[in-house]
Amino acid sequence: MALTVGGLTIENGTDRVSISGSIDLALDKRGLEQARELKTAINAIVDALEKKGDLPETSADQNAPTKRVRNPFG
Repeated sequence: MALTVGGLTIENGTDRVSISGSIDLALDKRGLEQARELKTAINAIVDALEKKGDLPETSADQNAPTKRVRNPFG
């Protein structure tokens, strides 16, 4: 499932939530509406994580070593 707020996308995966893009929250009613949408989404993420209980320090793939690749543009 994915939620889009402005230019920000919040996507629910099987073992993580991905947040990408950017958003400018203007000092207006639309900015307030977007801020509330983000707050609701973040609160739901925090609630789900807290309900999991015994979480590991990091997930397995975050411990995987990084590797260098050739820059395709340079």
